[in-house]
Amino acid sequence: MIVRAPAKLNLCLYLGPVREDGLHELRSLFCPLALSDRIEIRSSDDDSDEVVCGGVEGPNLAAAALAALRARGWDGPPLRVEIDKRIPVAAGLGGGSADAAALLRIADGEVGPLEEVALELGADVPSQIHPTFALVSGAGERLEPLPAPGHFGAVLIPFEAGLRAGDVYAEADRMGLGRSPEELAAIESRLRAAAGEGSSPIDYAGLLVNDLEPAAKSLRPEIAEALDALESSGATAVLVAGSGPTAAGLYPDIVAADRAAGGLPPRFANAIVTAPSLRP
Repeated sequence: MIVRAPAKLNLCLYLGPVREDGLHELRSLFCPLALSDRIEIRSSDDDSDEVVCGGVEGPNLAAAALAALRARGWDGPPLRVEIDKRIPVAAGLGGGSADAAALLRIADGEVGPLEEVALELGADVPSQIHPTFALVSGAGERLEPLPAPGHFGAVLIPFEAGLRAGDVYAEADRMGLGRSPEELAAIESRLRAAAGEGSSPIDYAGLLVNDLEPAAKSLRPEIAEALDALESSGATAVLVAGSGPTAAGLYPDIVAADRAAGGLPPRFANAIVTAPSLRP
């Protein structure tokens, strides 16, 4: 079996107060991207599961997802899972969560509800089980599916060294970033009204704000250079992807995005051109 694990782009990320569980209340628009990891799943010749992911050191969230299925009683055959990483690691694009959710999908209908298993792995994982354009609240676990957005192109500038989301949120707390519950409620209504009719995010670029951006730039000042380069290239909106450090620029279509990527300074030659994924 070969499955796709699409990256997700937070088209905005509004930061609220810390909850009792230690997570932050958020409001965001999650958009799955054509950029995706390729995962090959086959029966193992051994008696145990094996997850292989080249270039990723340390604990693997996909392996944790498979272990969580076993702990819930899933009795599928031993598996060998090979992940071809195309989504940059620790880049704010949800690559690890996407891989974990892809593994959970193999037990859909056999272990459930999968959303409960996913939430144990991380707040971003539930949204990746069935990737769709959605208005997100809570710490990322509450999803309100929206009509697919109108087309746009995106240019992503990743960095060789990633950022830990926990470090970025801690820096945001240190800097006193965040909004009140009342502000979040008003923003949620504005996002629903703007995105609920299937409009392109280009049409509501003023709402594409990431409250974590100052914290990410505080930890990695070179992010500012990437954002400036995208803005100079003609991007309609520029923002940090998730908790960073990836810089993202949005354009009216994929042609404009490709043209912009080709004109970036040589130090950003690793830029990725992508678009929303409208496949279920």
